Amino acid sequence: MEHYDRLETQDPWERQEAHEEALPLQIRRAQQHASAYGRLLADVDAASIRSAKALAGLPVTRKSELAEQQRAAPPFGGFAATPMGDLARVFQSPGPLYEPEGRRADYWRFGRALFAAGFRRGDLIHNTFAYHFTPAGFMVESGAAALGCPVFPAGIGQTELQVAAIRDLRPAGYVGTPSFLKTILDRAAELGADVSSLSRALVSGEALPASLRELLAGRGVKTRQCYATADLGLIAFETDALEGLVVDEGVIVEIVRPGTGDPVPEGEVGEVLVTTFNPDYPLIRFATGDLSAILPGQSPCGCTNTRIRGWLGRADQTTKVRGMFVHPSQVAAVLARHPELLKGRLVVDRADHNDTMLLRCETRSTAEGLSDAVAESIREVCKLRGEVELVAPGELPNDGKVIDDIRRYD
Repeated sequence: MEHYDRLETQDPWERQEAHEEALPLQIRRAQQHASAYGRLLADVDAASIRSAKALAGLPVTRKSELAEQQRAAPPFGGFAATPMGDLARVFQSPGPLYEPEGRRADYWRFGRALFAAGFRRGDLIHNTFAYHFTPAGFMVESGAAALGCPVFPAGIGQTELQVAAIRDLRPAGYVGTPSFLKTILDRAAELGADVSSLSRALVSGEALPASLRELLAGRGVKTRQCYATADLGLIAFETDALEGLVVDEGVIVEIVRPGTGDPVPEGEVGEVLVTTFNPDYPLIRFATGDLSAILPGQSPCGCTNTRIRGWLGRADQTTKVRGMFVHPSQVAAVLARHPELLKGRLVVDRADHNDTMLLRCETRSTAEGLSDAVAESIREVCKLRGEVELVAPGELPNDGKVIDDIRRYD
């Protein structure tokens, strides 16, 4: 199997030595240039933090708390180490959360995942990740530029136009969510459009069930997945070995007991914590809220870094729908816009490999148009479409759940 660079196949002791050198520098930079870490790590001797074991003694930074900290100290809550004027872009994700992008080439380190998915120099990439507000579209752009691949910036939606562009431009592959790839292929079949140039895909933003991977393969598209976030960039990527996801060389991953910073034994499911070597946004022990587990041993593909099982759900009620995070606070914001609503519960499910959202709301109101108004609020607050069901007071379960993710994956 080909590899992106020699870092992927280096002896583990070489990687450990590199971490021993880089970690103290990153801790020191965070202390000196990111005011939040200046406070959080005030009593830490940076020179002593030279391994994952040493990292385990540092405080956790939680994604779920970032929005509050950013409101208190805009725009980045004191976690960015590069002045605004030296950044390339600033993005907004649901929360809202603001993420900086520095000026370094392949800032999000996405080239490695694209290479593992089979993309090579000169391949045209049909990129359906969003280019507005969130950084997903630009993550692909930066990685594609590193590989020497041109990109068609398709963005989201407009399925028939997507099909027409693929038919006309004959791209080598697709990048986006797996469910939208299926939607495009289904529509192409209905229209009789030839989209057979799509031979490979890199997908992210939602789970890739085995049944959907097999369906896509049956239509001629080899599909690989990666795990990335707007804050951290690439975290791990899948190779042709199809045995877990290999951790990216630009981060250190820990698996801890949810709600704590305590590492769990190898193989046990826990929350994903990530420390990045990004000098612009030096997140230390950043809790993603995602669940995964460390796989023992090394990948048969030749990559020597740690492997994780992939995304296994959420450690809290925050969930991801069609590649976008949805937070309990957003559900509360929707309800607050409509005084007629007494209580709400967002039910997330899947139908035909597509994520669905249904906001069930208790109300005494019979006002015409209330459901439509609430649906519009969902679109505005969550940047996603959702259905609305109005129910009588007392009909929703009294279990404290604001988001009920009932999706099942094979």
